[in-house]
Amino acid sequence: MIIPESSNYWLKNAHIPACLLENGGENLSQTREGLSQVDLKIVQGKIQKITPSNDNLEDIPTIDLEKKIIFPCFVDVHTHLDKGHIWERSPNLTGTFENALTAVTNDSQIKRKPDDVYRRFEFALKCSYAHGTMAIRTHLDSSGEQGKINLQVAQELKKEWSDRLTLQAVCLVPLDYYQRPEGLVLADRLAEAGQILGGVAYMSPHLEEELQTVFKIAKERDMKLDLHVDENGDPNSRCLQKIAQATLDNDYINKVICGHCCSLAVQSQDVVKRTIELVKAAQIGIVSLPMCNLYLQDRQAGVTPFWRGITRVHELKAENISVCFASDNCRDPFYGFGDHDMLEVFRESVRIAHLDTPYADWSKSFTSNPAQLMGLPKSYGKIALNSSANLIIFRARYFSELFSRPQADRLVLREGKRIKAVVPEYSELDDLIFLN
Repeated sequence: MIIPESSNYWLKNAHIPACLLENGGENLSQTREGLSQVDLKIVQGKIQKITPSNDNLEDIPTIDLEKKIIFPCFVDVHTHLDKGHIWERSPNLTGTFENALTAVTNDSQIKRKPDDVYRRFEFALKCSYAHGTMAIRTHLDSSGEQGKINLQVAQELKKEWSDRLTLQAVCLVPLDYYQRPEGLVLADRLAEAGQILGGVAYMSPHLEEELQTVFKIAKERDMKLDLHVDENGDPNSRCLQKIAQATLDNDYINKVICGHCCSLAVQSQDVVKRTIELVKAAQIGIVSLPMCNLYLQDRQAGVTPFWRGITRVHELKAENISVCFASDNCRDPFYGFGDHDMLEVFRESVRIAHLDTPYADWSKSFTSNPAQLMGLPKSYGKIALNSSANLIIFRARYFSELFSRPQADRLVLREGKRIKAVVPEYSELDDLIFLN
């Protein structure tokens, strides 16, 4: 496929998920997979027309896509870019959650200087951009001197990459951190930087008190919350329920995201029902991280894993709760694989969580849902009239084709122009990773 140098052209006979079309495309006929066959007119980098496919197009350059699938650029709402790509120097050879924590802690104490964090962080941004992501939220280890380094690097790269990617940062500390003076200092630092308050919730006798403190801090600074919740297989871990109740008690509706929420999958139906009721009332967004949680959860040496580690995405979605999927960790002790490719996340989520038959509107969970939760402009994650032509064109024509090959030959358009970026070589980081 060749995208013309002209600023005005047609993309003809494209297959686009109907749930991602707005302002001119949402009422078009659909295939059984929810794909609509449309023509897009691109003018000066924006989508000027969305019409049913036909042969009576204006006399400007036309590319016949022959039903190839188009997506809007992806939105990756939960990553850990500060610790990515350290697997070779700090591997987790048991694959357990506990050893991942130890390996990451040891790595930060010995090796993570500003240049190291900057280069690995930017490596991740290069991968994301080349694959077609246009907005990313990253959680940053935030305690002590390492926390200052991570936030400084994130702020630098946010500015340097602002013409290519929208970057948001969330602080990552245990919730009891906010019970101490340094917690207030961290919150002020994040608020001044215009970023998001975050943390890890653990079941403890003090959890409700910790949540009240966190909500008080967030309300005083008008900050959104993004929390790690119940990343385990313990049916007694009910942090999500307590967070939802605290959200309602503090009248903090529609300002909270909870990631992981794995234990919801192993709890009784009564607990699940009550928790989902509270989450819905609090309008909490849920982010599932299926690749990392499949990798970590239920891992025991010499024992076949029994469960998948993901939360109850179907039940949550059935209650109109905003459900998203994201990359999470990448080539670090928590997850030894990954390439910051949201298509891979989509493909694996379909397989792990049975998002197919039917695909319905699950495409929104990788595009417009996370965009909305991140507070991005309404055009992000959608294909709409008068929005920028930020698109990904795949050779696949149907979902089965899309998820059966890596789609490494995809075309990424930003404002109607094909980007020339390619994923960077791993050797760029060799001097950081293979240390003497």
